[in-house]
Amino acid sequence: MKWQNSRRSSNVEDRRNEAGAQGFGSARGLPLIPIVRMLIGTKIGRIVLVVGVIAYFLGYNPLALLQPGAQNFGQGQVQNSAEDNQRADFVTAVLGQTEDIWESLFQANFKQAYPQPKLTLFRNGVRSACGSASSATGPFYCPADNKMYLDLGFFDDLAKRHGAPGDFAQAYVIAHEVGHHIQNVFGVLDKTHKAKRSLSKTQANALQVKVELQADCYAGVWAHHANKQQQILEPGDVEEALNAASAIGDDTLQKQAQGYVVPDAFTHGSSEQRIRWFRTGLTTGSIKACDTFGAKQL
Repeated sequence: MKWQNSRRSSNVEDRRNEAGAQGFGSARGLPLIPIVRMLIGTKIGRIVLVVGVIAYFLGYNPLALLQPGAQNFGQGQVQNSAEDNQRADFVTAVLGQTEDIWESLFQANFKQAYPQPKLTLFRNGVRSACGSASSATGPFYCPADNKMYLDLGFFDDLAKRHGAPGDFAQAYVIAHEVGHHIQNVFGVLDKTHKAKRSLSKTQANALQVKVELQADCYAGVWAHHANKQQQILEPGDVEEALNAASAIGDDTLQKQAQGYVVPDAFTHGSSEQRIRWFRTGLTTGSIKACDTFGAKQL
């Protein structure tokens, strides 16, 4: 994938050097409730507890003090490697590409400016307006603060655990999260969130699959226009993205985890569905073609 000469986005927030967000659940496995009970038992402990709560809402992690080698609130000691920094540069370049493409598409289709999202890089854990999350959550978009969140270590998982290496596979992941931002701008996320309240678990899962597949399709739309306008694709890039889409399909992940497939539990779509909808966006370049809600899901 050609990205080195791309414009870098100014919307990347680098929080990799902050301590991982443990929330109020644990400090490297230390249970919170006994700690709170111990603090409540003494006057000094109650003062410490109050200070800790204030610090937490100011954006610091008081439990980090209980971690071996921890120094200041919210401050980690991990140094970013050259490889890690190059990945961060790559993410910044890809986000810049998505901004340029979606800005042109918004102007052409809706005669309005594209409201650019922000992307937060983190390590181990992070707090967002949607709550705390660990790296195990994977990349995600939070509609409450219009931000995407990414631990760069996910790219290692994508390559090694899921067998989907390559820079365009990584770009597909970023473009998918941008797709959720597009849905948020269009009001899709809010509508589906409200609709799921009155649905059964199986029905809500099926609706969420449509949300995810549309984000895949929007990722394909971006790739179509990015290549048309900026010639970003190199031989093998499309195969990388399709391989990634297949590798993180619900059926593939379920087979790997438990040896069998439960379609009613799908929340992102099967490998075939994810490939098909990404390819739809990539082939047509049409936002209207990404109507997963009106299409029959196979």
